[in-house]
Amino acid sequence: MMIPRYIFYKLPTLVVSGLLLLLPLACFAGEPDYKDQLLPVPPKQPTEAIESFQLADGFRIELAAAEPNVVDPVAMAFDADGRLFVIEMRGYSEDDGEILGRVRMLEDENDDGTYEKSTVFAEGFSWPTAICCTRGGILVGAAPDILWLKDTDGDGKADERQVVFTGFNKSNVQGLLNTFKWGLDNRIHGVTSSSGGNVQKVVDGKPTGEPIPLRGRDFSIDPLTMDMIAISGGGQHGMSMNSWGEKFTCSNSDHLQQIVFEDRYLARNPYLSASSVRRSIAQDGPQAEVYRTSPVEAWRVIRTKLRADKIVPGIVEGGGRPAGYFTGATGATIFRGDAWPKQFLGMAIIGDVGSNLIHRKKLIEHGVAYQGQRIDEGEEFISSSDIWFRPVQYANAPDGSLYVADMYREVIEHPKSLPPMIKKHLDLTSGRDSGRIYRVIASDAQRRPTPRMTQMPTAELISLLNHPNSWHRETAARLIYERQDFTVVPLLETSVTSASLPEGRVVSLTALAGLKTLSADILLAALKDEHPRVRQQAVRFAEPLLKNSPELQKQVTSLVDDSDVHVRFQLALAAGYLPDDDKVNVLKRLAILDGADHDFLTAIQSSLSTSAGPLLAELAGQRAGPKQLLSSLARQIGKQQRPEDIAVVAKLLSELSRDQPEVFQLVITHLDAASGSSLAQQLAKATRGESEAVIQKMIDQAQATLKKRDSPLEERLRAIDVLPFGKLDSTIFGGLLEPSQPLAIQDASLRAMRRFDDPQVATLIVTHWPSMAPGMRTKAAQLLSTRTSWVGILLDAIHDNSIPAADIDLPQLAKLKPLLSEERRKQIDSLMNRQTNSDRADIVQAYRSSLTMAGDKDRGRNVFNKHCTACHQLNGEGHPIGPNLAAMKNRGAEAILVNVLNPNAEVNPQYMNYLCLTSDGRTISGVITNETATSITLVQADNKSETILRIDIDQLRSTGVSLMPEGLEKVIDPQAMSDLLNYITDSK
Repeated sequence: MMIPRYIFYKLPTLVVSGLLLLLPLACFAGEPDYKDQLLPVPPKQPTEAIESFQLADGFRIELAAAEPNVVDPVAMAFDADGRLFVIEMRGYSEDDGEILGRVRMLEDENDDGTYEKSTVFAEGFSWPTAICCTRGGILVGAAPDILWLKDTDGDGKADERQVVFTGFNKSNVQGLLNTFKWGLDNRIHGVTSSSGGNVQKVVDGKPTGEPIPLRGRDFSIDPLTMDMIAISGGGQHGMSMNSWGEKFTCSNSDHLQQIVFEDRYLARNPYLSASSVRRSIAQDGPQAEVYRTSPVEAWRVIRTKLRADKIVPGIVEGGGRPAGYFTGATGATIFRGDAWPKQFLGMAIIGDVGSNLIHRKKLIEHGVAYQGQRIDEGEEFISSSDIWFRPVQYANAPDGSLYVADMYREVIEHPKSLPPMIKKHLDLTSGRDSGRIYRVIASDAQRRPTPRMTQMPTAELISLLNHPNSWHRETAARLIYERQDFTVVPLLETSVTSASLPEGRVVSLTALAGLKTLSADILLAALKDEHPRVRQQAVRFAEPLLKNSPELQKQVTSLVDDSDVHVRFQLALAAGYLPDDDKVNVLKRLAILDGADHDFLTAIQSSLSTSAGPLLAELAGQRAGPKQLLSSLARQIGKQQRPEDIAVVAKLLSELSRDQPEVFQLVITHLDAASGSSLAQQLAKATRGESEAVIQKMIDQAQATLKKRDSPLEERLRAIDVLPFGKLDSTIFGGLLEPSQPLAIQDASLRAMRRFDDPQVATLIVTHWPSMAPGMRTKAAQLLSTRTSWVGILLDAIHDNSIPAADIDLPQLAKLKPLLSEERRKQIDSLMNRQTNSDRADIVQAYRSSLTMAGDKDRGRNVFNKHCTACHQLNGEGHPIGPNLAAMKNRGAEAILVNVLNPNAEVNPQYMNYLCLTSDGRTISGVITNETATSITLVQADNKSETILRIDIDQLRSTGVSLMPEGLEKVIDPQAMSDLLNYITDSK
């Protein structure tokens, strides 16, 4: 049983790292000196450190290695004989230039679980962060490079060393490439992290080939050919796969995420606007509470107090609580060993290095994705009272336990966030000569001998594919792939059907695929397996064979009604490899069965590089399928312009306009590949004129409907959506913008005008500006900012006083400057200079009285709903575009005040505003919330999002400022600010 937690931050005097820290701090004449309060915290000896741990019932922790045999471990990998290779990042955090990084090889000579032999395998790295064993050697990630190392003479030291890839960025010591893992595709998967990169293969010492852009994506490597490809990802430090190949990661405060889609599927259809491939799945939220048993470090508490007393600049953390929630999630790992109770197999392990603890979550299936459910209420799986305990990475081990890499450092913090008056008393190198590796094992587990797989014949490895411990299965499968020994194919084929574990049958399929000997007959058997995960993987492995095997086609398509959601999801992805008729039939059925699941819709469209038209006709004609899919298919057809699809749609439109007006409107609205009458011309050309009469009839009917003021509103709205198929008619649109028209009509007219690339649009809006209501003026201004040619007309109108400058959000307009001419940039600068530009710091200072006022929570809710819900969500209200306010409240009222009034003082890259210029001349701005192989998604205020296909991007630039606008002091006075702060900080 764990002992109760001590909540240090609630005490008037804090016990911090063994000291009594007296609060509050007095004001000082000059710079305060904290030398006496920031005395070094001594480390614990390994045997003493073991006593500092608190573990969940049923587990024990043992020391596997410690200094001097290992120091600063940040990554580790077992080779096929159980030797442990460890990355030592001794240069953390400011000593990159000293090239202190090493690779250590640890050996357990008597196989008792303690590594008594230690050899420096290789050294001379700056910030090494990743390692894996392959082909008798190791791959090491040390930005900007990935290197290949091998000991060819058996002395325990690498004598072969070469750079195999280069181009990873290293701008952030906490955002470097990391975590190499073997996957079910016989490739080594790695994490790019936040620094990104443009990576090239290195041949004969020289970078070759086109750079692979890895911003927001990870990578995988074939160890035999050293071929790299970009794959889905985007986590920060730590990644793991479960036994079915599903991938999980973490990112700073967002402590558990799932990668839902493989990039290779999304890349098949360049017209697919994909949902986010990386999903936050923790039930208790990204920045969940954690329960540390260690005292808060003295420097953290002092820094918080210094900020509160205005002695140093910076955000006050948590109103005096600098800990207690995830701030440094790391090492996300799915436990897949056999030395723990079976109920914990497949659970997620995540550390928080700043809080000296290890957290665990149960993964609960929730459709295609999972939800992470906290297991330990009010406590953690493992915590330590020793502030030096820094669990950064984990590994599933040969003995079935979980290994923990403990960097063992006195201070884990980015140096730039430490005030000089604190930093000068801290030794950021303290711990460079220390480090521990622990194993976590069930209390009653017995150790077993470690196999020496390098000495085993390939045939002997086959039985290990069915081992209950994942390390045995993966290592055996890796060796089979590396050896390319085709004599074992019959044994592998037998294992696919006879292995007792479904995991064993799956990895046997993987091994056959790696030898390129996976036959249709074996796949037919696997497709009928009793376990759904075997059927799922069989569908995946069948994909390259479907084109030439009618038997496989028949068996795969028969799974369309499979009872398991994962099988059907894989089928939705695999359908893209079926013949067109089979593909349409399968996807139609899946759309009907699973169309309520957004992930299925993405999977379905990923399989439709062709046949979007027939599927649209099938679903619309039979009044089946989700509207979201119908709109996506229409959009693709409009952009793709395949004559056979256009012909289908042209015929369909006539039927829909008569029988299903709502579906007709949906389809016609999203057929927007081109703007203005050019779309109608392309439709006519693609159908050899067959659609021309149909479209002209639709336009004539639409115009006639709009001329009748007594036509039902719904009919008039549908008619407006048809107008962009003809030429821009200023008379019709001018009438629609009259103030006497319903707001819905005016709004729909602006949306329709967006689809024309015609200067007359801007002229028309300027002409009608005086009669527009304030709300419509805002929307009209947003429309004019979507094309650079229209921006010029807008600026001229402001200059001529046709449009008051006060009607325009000039700071938002200024974000377009990178795309405009020098003359237009000067116009914007001139307009900005007309306004009074109060210094942001002065405004923040003027509002500090809000922190001491008596705020009213109910009034604060009203302020929030009026001014904040466009970009923030709290208590179920608003849109979650900006930072999570439930997490922000932990940082305290002052932090929120600063962020509201001075949003550009410290912009998190996650919320940086970007500007995209499309190939058809439109400009779209917003925060990038998702990147895939085929698209990016920009989100604006009010949760307005637009996904832009990469084929449509002309330019993409960061504006360097936050999406959140400045100037809220104009609409929120100090009392209202106090009310707002009270509402946010007191929310549950």
